[in-house]
Amino acid sequence: LALALAIGAAVYLYDRYARRAAPVARQAPEQQAAAPPPAPATPVIKHPIEDVPLAPAPGPELPPREQSDSALREALESSAPKELSAYLVSEELVRRFVATVDNLPRQTLPMKVRAARATPERFATSGPDDQRVIAPENTRRYEPFARLVETVDARALIAIYLRFYPLLQQEYRALGFPDKHFNDRVVEAIDDLLSAPEPQGPIALVQPKVMYRFADPALESLSAGRKIMIRIGPENARRMKAKLREIRATLAGKRPAGESAPPAEKPAGGARGG
Repeated sequence: LALALAIGAAVYLYDRYARRAAPVARQAPEQQAAAPPPAPATPVIKHPIEDVPLAPAPGPELPPREQSDSALREALESSAPKELSAYLVSEELVRRFVATVDNLPRQTLPMKVRAARATPERFATSGPDDQRVIAPENTRRYEPFARLVETVDARALIAIYLRFYPLLQQEYRALGFPDKHFNDRVVEAIDDLLSAPEPQGPIALVQPKVMYRFADPALESLSAGRKIMIRIGPENARRMKAKLREIRATLAGKRPAGESAPPAEKPAGGARGG
């Protein structure tokens, strides 16, 4: 700190001295040189991966990201419920995971980049064609996955994420973000999912072409991730958000702006005297 202050004082005093000793002669306006363009700002890393208070999962040296599918799947199956791998695509896991995370806060999430398989059964609707709504039974399609997410050890999952982070960062740069930090995008995607509203009552739909859309323009304008959270139903969304908060607390260490704290659970058996 003393060295930094000394250098700063020397520069400041030298600058004052130079201006007094050798004042710059004024030029006519047409002869003044144009000011140099400002230097590009260095991207600010909001959530450095080095600050995550958790050790990476142990394992052999990482393979190239194009050949990492088997290593990543093996790491997941050894630390997460085996059923989780059934929901994942079979190849290009690193590329698809990075692309999925990057697209969740955007307007659309193309099927060709998704890291998860399509949910079994068809999207369930009810009501006449001009009054179509999401059917109550539609949420049952997502219950197995939401309950599985509840059982995942967040710290074990984050340890795998930290181990494979160099490959994820490489892929994020290859995706077109050479100066950005993938962990920042992960936190942004989590914050976007946590901000998803929880509409009450039937959710009206329209079908202008093949795919259904929300009839409410405010809902339809939401990001792809927030629309997914609405489609899975409020109870499944609450399960998912609870795990996302747990993961975010480790990756970023603070509650996202504008999100209220979840309601405190009452202790079993009532309050005890002390």
